[in-house]
Amino acid sequence: MNIGLFFGSFNPIHHGHLIIANHIRQNSDLEQIWFIVSPQNPFKNNSALLNEYHRLALVQLAVEDEQQLKAVDIEFNLPRPSYTITTLTYLQEKYPAHQFALLMGSDSYLNLPKWKNFETLIANREIYVYARPGFHDKNPLQHSRTYFVNAPLLELSATHIRKMIKEGKSIRYLVPDKVKEEIERNGYYK
Repeated sequence: MNIGLFFGSFNPIHHGHLIIANHIRQNSDLEQIWFIVSPQNPFKNNSALLNEYHRLALVQLAVEDEQQLKAVDIEFNLPRPSYTITTLTYLQEKYPAHQFALLMGSDSYLNLPKWKNFETLIANREIYVYARPGFHDKNPLQHSRTYFVNAPLLELSATHIRKMIKEGKSIRYLVPDKVKEEIERNGYYK
């Protein structure tokens, strides 16, 4: 099976994530998209992160009715911080029959040379890159298995959503209804 791996903090997951994942799945040979909830990204400050199990639960709620989208906690039991190369090595050993590709924003793609063992990563994987505002579609790595995808873009960020919650504003239409209800029920991000 061809599986796209969408790594992220998903703090919280929102419609922008879901639109990108669904668009790439429908416009590629990927059969499923796995949302890899990262407990600790080596490039991000963790002080604003909701507990990883709560973030995983929100992703599960967001994708529960979609057979081709899946929430995955694989990094919860791997060494921290979470390095993509470590996770991919583990997944390939655990699921040798699957082929794994990466989904990432153009901002992350431009930062790939800063990633641990990035040469091995790009030598062995297809990479699907979606545009991010302020980052241009270019291929500085000259990687032949990089595919630039014109996914619908929303100028929406988890940071903005968290800010709205702290200000007591509605996040309706920004996140799936089930995610919104869970955030409100538990007082997340206040």
